[in-house]
Amino acid sequence: MAILLGSIADDYTGASDLANTLTKNGLRTVQTVGIPDPSLVLPDVDAVVVSLKIRSVPASDAVTAAASAEQWLRQQGAGHVLYKICSTFDSTDAGNIGPVIEALSDAAGGGIVLVTPAFPETGRTVYLGHLFVGGQPLNESPLKDHPLNPMHDANLVRVLTRQSRNAVGLIDLTTIAAGLGAIKARLDALRTAGCTAVIADAIFERDLETLGEVALETPVSTGASGLGLGLARALVRSGRIPSGSAPTADAIRPVGGLSAIVAGSCSKATLHQLEVAERSMPVLRLDPERLLAGPDEIAAAISWAGDRISVGPVVIAASAAPETVSRLQSLYGREASGHAIETATSIIATELVERGVRRLVVAGGETSGAAVDRLAIPAFLIGPEIAPGVPVLRTVGNAQGDMLLALKSGNFGGEDFFTAALAMMH
Repeated sequence: MAILLGSIADDYTGASDLANTLTKNGLRTVQTVGIPDPSLVLPDVDAVVVSLKIRSVPASDAVTAAASAEQWLRQQGAGHVLYKICSTFDSTDAGNIGPVIEALSDAAGGGIVLVTPAFPETGRTVYLGHLFVGGQPLNESPLKDHPLNPMHDANLVRVLTRQSRNAVGLIDLTTIAAGLGAIKARLDALRTAGCTAVIADAIFERDLETLGEVALETPVSTGASGLGLGLARALVRSGRIPSGSAPTADAIRPVGGLSAIVAGSCSKATLHQLEVAERSMPVLRLDPERLLAGPDEIAAAISWAGDRISVGPVVIAASAAPETVSRLQSLYGREASGHAIETATSIIATELVERGVRRLVVAGGETSGAAVDRLAIPAFLIGPEIAPGVPVLRTVGNAQGDMLLALKSGNFGGEDFFTAALAMMH
């Protein structure tokens, strides 16, 4: 297998979002969970997205994991590697975006890295280096209060500078509108000034297409799925993508079995989706504090599901309102409380699969990562899109046999996302 585009995603739902975008824009794409074992036979594809779980780990661990993934992708033939980050730039002053960018730049010979989390399709735009969400500055938007990585500064040049050893530059919208020559000249000037990374403005898809063209001429770029869109379209325009449709039809062949939904996200969107789901299916809301106290809440949830799941889909949710999350974090610590809930939901998901679930929806980036890890799923073939950024995923090389999954970032999807997802997973 020789691939044209490689990507390293910092969480699993973000990886699915990117893989979905690449597929929609003409690239046959597979998503792996970590670096694949050499024995795993992957389909013949144009792009591989390596899913890691490095957004909220210590920066040194993130750098080590990303560097290993980059090396593997280069061995598969990838001429360009995209480091896929969250479209809200979720990170702390210690990283992990800055340290990983610099490590990937060093591995590629020290080139400058173009960076943009813009994705206009989902309301993320960048102007004069500031990130906007649905027209609001990030620090004024509902997405500012991420439970692990709160984002209270919309100035991405400033945010990335605090994480980086080297200077961070800006390519503004005026330069981007002036075309490829102007952008390349600006990149050269910033490289000469000692910048390793440069934030790029993007308001419209055409800006991302321009940036994708420029980025493809460099070894490494960093961004959300919007930059993936730009890279994919640049590859298609280059004529390097062989003819043939993306393998979405094969990805949703029926698998049979039972259906379930497990939610750990505390986002406003997921909380509303759970309220809507309660109108049509049984929903069990777990007590997060009892989850932290011991295994009894997990056992009770599995028993509850066992009594109902043969009749139809069930929902088990550890999601809680922001004030509840804040109280738990103050009592038990942010890291400990988050880890406990991720572990609990992953155990529940695994037990449901043991009981015959073959169509599984998981809500929340960290929750999805923990569940996929515990299930030991090595890779996914990318299917059609359920909602913007969320495709149907078909397992590849899975010990439990074929499964269909949807891994949803907390804020993604409309109010009826859960029923829509199950309807597509025959």
